[in-house]
Amino acid sequence: MKRILFIVGSLREGSFNRQLAREAEKMIGTRAEVTYLDYRDIPVINQDIEFPEPEAVAGLRAAVREADALWVFTPEYNFSYPGHVKNLFDWLSRPLVAGDYETPTVINGKRIALSGAGGKMTTAKCREKLTELLTFMKADVMEPQTGIVLNVEAWTEGRMILSEEQKDSLKKQVEAFMKYIS
Repeated sequence: MKRILFIVGSLREGSFNRQLAREAEKMIGTRAEVTYLDYRDIPVINQDIEFPEPEAVAGLRAAVREADALWVFTPEYNFSYPGHVKNLFDWLSRPLVAGDYETPTVINGKRIALSGAGGKMTTAKCREKLTELLTFMKADVMEPQTGIVLNVEAWTEGRMILSEEQKDSLKKQVEAFMKYIS
């Protein structure tokens, strides 16, 4: 069974992107093992503490290494991805051994899907920039991607309600992803 690691770009437990990830997880069902990456404790990247790697970074890298694929669900902050998401990928892009720039990093070649829930721009700029970043890191970013415009209830009550069209779009991405990682 394939192992998919979900990375939610909002650290808030009730975030819209966590809600979107849970919807995708339901659609995947028993076809794959889904886990969520907890990366709240990783330090800001700093070469002074890079070697030996901090314990939180070692756990992060192990989780990514063990996963067959990653799926990132992230909001858009100021036409880009959140700073803590960048910090996460910066750690994943660094060498595992000091001075060894030849051995692939844990993100190298990893198959990745991208989705986001947000305002009327559907996180398009965030996903565009994240695709550019991950491609530079030699990850394998899948198309199609899913961008969701949040409903009024999301902003007023904290509840994301997907329309049938949005559910269909996410379902198509789930099916494409399952084929992509098989």
